[in-house]
Amino acid sequence: MNQYPLWKNIMVIVVIILGVWFALPNFYGEDPAVVIAKENGLAFSQLETSDIEEYLQEINSGYKSIKRQEKQILIRYDQVEEQLSGSDSMRAYMGRSATVALTFAPRTPNWISRFGLKPMSLGLDLRGGVHFKFQVDLDAAIEQRLNQYIADINKALIDKRIRRNIKKQGNVISIELSDPEDLSRARSLIREIDPLLVIETVPGKTSPGLQVEMTQDQLKQRRDFAIQQNILTMRNRVNELGVAEPIVQRQGLDRIVVQLPGVQDPTQAERILGATATLEFRMVCENESAFAAEAKGRAPIGCELFVDRVGNPVLLKKKTIVSGNQLIDASQTFSEGRPAVSIRLDNKGSKSMLETTKRNLNKPMAVLFIQQRQETKERNGRLVTSSVLEKEVINIATIRGVFSSQFQITGVSVVEARDLSILLRAGALAAPIFKVEERTIGPSLGQDNINRGFQAIVIGLAMVLLFMVFYYKGFGLIANFGLLINLTLVMALLSLLQASLTLPGIAGIVLTVGMAVDANVLIFERIREEIRIGNSPQASITAGYQKAFGTIADANITTLIAALVLFTFGTGPIKGFAITLTLGIITSMFTAIIASRAIVNIVYGQRTINKLRI
Repeated sequence: MNQYPLWKNIMVIVVIILGVWFALPNFYGEDPAVVIAKENGLAFSQLETSDIEEYLQEINSGYKSIKRQEKQILIRYDQVEEQLSGSDSMRAYMGRSATVALTFAPRTPNWISRFGLKPMSLGLDLRGGVHFKFQVDLDAAIEQRLNQYIADINKALIDKRIRRNIKKQGNVISIELSDPEDLSRARSLIREIDPLLVIETVPGKTSPGLQVEMTQDQLKQRRDFAIQQNILTMRNRVNELGVAEPIVQRQGLDRIVVQLPGVQDPTQAERILGATATLEFRMVCENESAFAAEAKGRAPIGCELFVDRVGNPVLLKKKTIVSGNQLIDASQTFSEGRPAVSIRLDNKGSKSMLETTKRNLNKPMAVLFIQQRQETKERNGRLVTSSVLEKEVINIATIRGVFSSQFQITGVSVVEARDLSILLRAGALAAPIFKVEERTIGPSLGQDNINRGFQAIVIGLAMVLLFMVFYYKGFGLIANFGLLINLTLVMALLSLLQASLTLPGIAGIVLTVGMAVDANVLIFERIREEIRIGNSPQASITAGYQKAFGTIADANITTLIAALVLFTFGTGPIKGFAITLTLGIITSMFTAIIASRAIVNIVYGQRTINKLRI
C-alpha cells in the first residue's frame, strides 16, 4: 500500500496552508494612487484633508477614495488615466507646499494587513518609475587621495622643520628637499603616514629628492572604495527620498544603476542622487577688501576669494572651522518664518565651533556651499565633458553668542533647505558621479507589461493543464493540482522575501510551469513502464516515484546551479529571472515529489486497484 506517515501528510497540509496565506494579498490587486506629502514634513490636519476632498469633488476627478495616513494623504483611482489626470490637478492645487507622487496602493483588507502581509514587490518595468545609470569619476577619487597624502606629508615635514617643495604630476608626488641630510628623516615620516607607499630617491636640481606613488593594490582598493561608498551614500539618499523598493547596485567597473519604482518625476531624484554638495564654515576676512582682491585677481595671504549668491565677491579665511563630514544630522526647519537648515555636529566639530565662537563674538562667519557638477562644452568642433567645482557663499551671519553642536543655517529657499538637509544627512559622495543614462517608464506602460505577463502565464498554464489531463487522465489532474500549488508557493515566497518581480521574473515563472510538469512527466512515464513489465499498480506507483527521483534531482540541481550563477554574476533583470527560477525549482521539487505523492496516496493508496488509468 502507498501511504505517507501522518507527520508527512500534516507537513504537506501546513506548507500548502502557509503558502495560500502568504500569497493571499496578491489576489486582491492594487489601485493606481496619488500620494501627497507636505514639504515641511508635517502631517495633514482633518480640515486640510476635507479641503482636498472638496476640491476633488469640484473638478470631478473620478477618485475612488481619499485617506489620511501618518504624514501623507492617499488618493485612490480606478484607472491609470484618472490617476495621471488627478496628479496633475493636485500639483496645480498644492503648488510648492507639497510633493505629489504616483504610486500603486494594495487593496489588501485590514484584517490581513494587521499580520504584516504584503503583496509581491514589482520591479521598475512593471511598476513604472525612473532608471538612472551613473558613471563614477575614479580618477577624481585617486586625485582626492593623493591630495590628502600631500596635505599629510606637508604637515609632517613642517612639524619637523624640513624645507621642501611638493608637486603632483599625474599619480606621482615629487618632493624636493633643500637639505640632503633631511632625506632619511623625510622618508621615515612618509613611512609613518602610510607604510605601503612606494618611495624612491630621485636626483634633484640641487639635492636628491623623493618620489612617492601608490601601489597598484592601493589604487584598486581606492577605486573599489569610491564605488562602494558612493553606493552606500546613494542608498541613504534614496531612503531620504522615501522611495519604496529601490535598487542601487554596481554595474561593470565604474557605473552605478539606480532604479526608483513609482517615481515619475526624475528632476528631484536626479538632483539629490547626483549632487556632491557639502558645506564648510569659515570666518570672513574683515580687514581686507573683497572688491580690491577681485580687481587684482588674487586674494591676500591667508584668505580665499569667493562670490555670494548675488555675485558679490567675499573674502574668507582659508582655515575651515567645520566641514560637511563632521555633521551628524541636518533637518529642514523654519527660523523667524524663513526657511532654514538645522545642523547638529559631532564631538570634534562641536569643539571647533565652540572655540571659534568664543574667540570671535560679534564677528561674521560664512557658510560656503561646495558642489561638483559635469559641464559639456564644444572645443574644436568636439563636445568635451569636464568636472566643474562650484563654491558659493550662501550665508554670512554675525556671531552673537557662543554655540557648539547645534545651530541653524538661513539664506536658502524651501526647496534648497529640503535638498541640502537630505544631502547632509545622507553623506558626501567619495567621488563625483555623472549621469550617462536616464529612462522614465510610465505607470500605464507598467500596467500593460503586467497584463501581458499575466496573460502569458495564464495561456501557458491552460495549455499545460489541458495536455496533462488529456494524456495522463486522473494522474494528470493530480499533476495540475500540484502545479497550482507550485505557483501559489512561488507567489508566497516572493511576497515573503519582498523580492522584486520583473518581466524577466515572469519569464522565470512561465519556465517554472514547464519544469514543474516535466518532473511529473518523468514520474508518470516511469509508472507506465513499471505497469508494462507486469508490476501491480501499487508497486508501479512506488517504483515510479522512487526510480524517477534521481533523474529529477539531477536535472533540477544542474538548473539550480545555473540560476545561482546568474544571480551571482548577473545584474538587474538577470537577477530577477534568476530569483524566480530558483524559487520555482525549489517549490517544483516539493510539489512534484512530495505534494503530488501525498495526493496519489490519498486517492489510490487506501484501496486495491486492478487497473491504473495513466
